[in-house]
Amino acid sequence: MTSVEDYIKKNVFGKPQLKPDEKNKFLGNFAERVGIALTISQLKNPDNITTVENVMKKYPQYHLYLNGKIDSYILDKYLQLSVKLNYKFTIVSQSAVRNKERVMTDNDMGLVIADESKPIDRPVLI
Repeated sequence: MTSVEDYIKKNVFGKPQLKPDEKNKFLGNFAERVGIALTISQLKNPDNITTVENVMKKYPQYHLYLNGKIDSYILDKYLQLSVKLNYKFTIVSQSAVRNKERVMTDNDMGLVIADESKPIDRPVLI
């Protein structure tokens, strides 16, 4: 390809991304950096907050990512936990890139705890 073709593609399609589907699934993270990931239906189970708290205490250097589209009563529980433990968190509000009409389901990710800087050795995926 010529530099003109590269320039046109870059400006028409945007900067190419590495593993965009994986990053969309895990709230902006690569799968190898994820310590724990819970779907929205799993977040509705009150027993899982204890599991998340244990992971946060065991890995204080990780980062909590919450789906900004989940119900506020669920979001509030995990935000309060994060503040109580002084844990870094981000609320992610991703717009669907490929399908803007897509409705969020219980199988979408609601919470991800990941290492921001490097792949982790042993994930605790549920």
